[in-house]
Amino acid sequence: MNLYNNFIKLTSNKNLYDRYTAQDTFHDRLTFFLLHFAFFLKNYKKKENKVILQEIYDFNFKQLELSLREIGYGDQSINKKMKDVINLFHAIISELHFWEDLSRDVRINKLSLFLIKNEKIDELVTYFENFNDDLSKKSLNLFIKSVSNN
Repeated sequence: MNLYNNFIKLTSNKNLYDRYTAQDTFHDRLTFFLLHFAFFLKNYKKKENKVILQEIYDFNFKQLELSLREIGYGDQSINKKMKDVINLFHAIISELHFWEDLSRDVRINKLSLFLIKNEKIDELVTYFENFNDDLSKKSLNLFIKSVSNN
C-alpha cells in the first residue's frame, strides 16, 4: 500500500499538471501514475523479482479499479475502463522498454504519445530521465522493506 501511495504522491505533483497538461483531469493523473509505474517495473524486472513485481502490479491495478469505482463508474463500465487502462499501461511499457537506448528526440516523441499538451515535453523528458536514474540507483528491496515496515 505504501508503494502505491508513493506513486500517487509522485503523480499528485501539481507542477506536472500545470506544466505538461492542458488541465488537471483524472485521465492526466492516471497517465502520470502509469508512466511512473512503468519506469518502476522497467527498472526492477528481473527473473528473481518476478513474483513480487506481479504482486505489486496486481495490487496497483486493484487500487486503480477501486479508485474508478469511487469516482462513480458502475460495474458494467468498470471492466471496459480497466481494459482501457491496462491497454494504455502496456502501450506505455512498450514505448519505454528501451528508454536508455533512445535519443532525446525519440524520448520526446515517446512521451508525446501519451500527453495532449506537448510544448514543454522536453522538460518532462528530463523529469523522467532523472526519475529513471534515481530508480536505477536503488534496489527493489529498499522499496519492499519500506512497504513492509510501515
